[in-house]
Amino acid sequence: MKDAVIAEAGLRHSEEVMRLSRMGAMFPSRLSFLRSLTRRLIADKSNVSRHHWDMDVEGFGTAVYSVDLGGHTYSLFAITQPLDPDMRTDRVIAEAWDSAFVLYDGLPNALEIARLSKNAPLQELGQFTQKDLCLSRANKSVRLFDQIVTSLRNGADLPMGMIQDIGYLMRTTAVYGNGKFGIADRSEIDARPGLQGPFMAEMLTVWLIRTFTHDLVEHVGGGKLPDHVKRQLGIGNSTGLGMAPFLVSHPLLLHSWMICRETALARVRVTEFGLDTAVQLIDLSRRAAQHLLEWNIADPLHHARIVKLRREWAGLTCGLTAELLMAEGALDRLLLQSVAGSEDLQELTVSWMIEPFGDLVDGLTECMANPHEPTLDAAMDCAELGSALAVHCGYATAVDFTAPHATEQFWYVSESKLEPRIGKRHTEAGADRESPLDITRQIHSLAQDLPGHTGPIWQFLAYFPQHRLAVQRVQALADNPYSEIRDNLVDADMAPVDMLRCKLSFFGASKFDPKSQLWTRITLAQGAPLASDLAAGKVWDDWWLPVSAP
Repeated sequence: MKDAVIAEAGLRHSEEVMRLSRMGAMFPSRLSFLRSLTRRLIADKSNVSRHHWDMDVEGFGTAVYSVDLGGHTYSLFAITQPLDPDMRTDRVIAEAWDSAFVLYDGLPNALEIARLSKNAPLQELGQFTQKDLCLSRANKSVRLFDQIVTSLRNGADLPMGMIQDIGYLMRTTAVYGNGKFGIADRSEIDARPGLQGPFMAEMLTVWLIRTFTHDLVEHVGGGKLPDHVKRQLGIGNSTGLGMAPFLVSHPLLLHSWMICRETALARVRVTEFGLDTAVQLIDLSRRAAQHLLEWNIADPLHHARIVKLRREWAGLTCGLTAELLMAEGALDRLLLQSVAGSEDLQELTVSWMIEPFGDLVDGLTECMANPHEPTLDAAMDCAELGSALAVHCGYATAVDFTAPHATEQFWYVSESKLEPRIGKRHTEAGADRESPLDITRQIHSLAQDLPGHTGPIWQFLAYFPQHRLAVQRVQALADNPYSEIRDNLVDADMAPVDMLRCKLSFFGASKFDPKSQLWTRITLAQGAPLASDLAAGKVWDDWWLPVSAP
């Protein structure tokens, strides 16, 4: 959808939306992938069964859970082993973990359980098959896990303060899919009902791991957790640079995610609704305020943003009544009022406004998968490409790449772990092996060489083959304006954590806890339905920005 059509449709302009600072302020919404998955589990009346449980008294051993989804059976294999505290780290360089997991296609028999028991703890060094759909590993939140075990064993009160502050029993340090390390390619399962959407297999893995952590702490503690406490215990995740390049290397997929979210907002801004929805919006605004109060992190810069957002949110929502919200254009006016505040306030407002309108927006999630990549239109005239550069790429052509800070950073892939890294171009070696994530710089270079050339673009590329990728990206951008991040990804001030937060918000992550500009911890599935809820027919989709149990 071109920018002119987007403006006519009431969508926010891509130049506004696709800035790193705004992407780094995004919140989860009802369009997030984990929310889509749980809605599908509810619609399918899926039940989770525990087929295998071989755990010693300290919680070391193996387990297998299965769930039926979209006419297929999937199983989570879990293995836990003793871990020397000195070996416990969230960094990708780790070689051992408290637990390892495999999402398996079908129900593994004894021979397959033996194979998985041998290979899952090895992670990328293991040998996997096309029956293995996702590979993951996790470490305990040792303080919380041990405290809950102690409480259960002694019949004492649960540490509700710690449960609120931490919010998970384990945090994953990787959830791999799509053919990584020999597991099945996504193409093997992407047409299956329930798994067609982005990262659905990975989300199913995370949700099942959460179930396992609840069972494990109850097994070791010898007692039962109340369901309202288990719902408050999600799954943590520690995510670093490995996730960031995905948004750059899948531009059309990024466009699909963004335009679905922006379309949802555009629909909501002009919709009419009744008293029940107005009351729900007020209740959700109070929940958001409570969530912000319970979101406390160590990083001083990001915590200051949270403190400021608490004040801004109170100012925006103070005095809201059902009558005010039902007035014509009320939501549109509130969104415009939020523009006077921070981008954090604006993006929280977007997610809040979308939340009550499932009937209006949930169908958009079916459009979020996009297997296509940019292709080269070799017959395009150079003049037409020049016009596209002028219209869509001012953010790139305006950068002064002769300034050292504009090229301070470079992306590369580490040889040992095959993971993305960032180096300092002017002080560190390795720029000769740079990954092509400097799209803004490439577009800028194309714009420098194109003037004066005429005829089809293939003739230009015959003399300047280095511009092939930039030409493809500009051509794609003309019709997919949300496909490019409108910032320089090699600038000295570029913060990868902004890309991480954007992608993780689409996963459904909350309580972002940055540990630097390079990695963050987050919480997934907090407040989500439990496996036991589905079995009992307790179904709901109301867990946006969860708060502590009463």
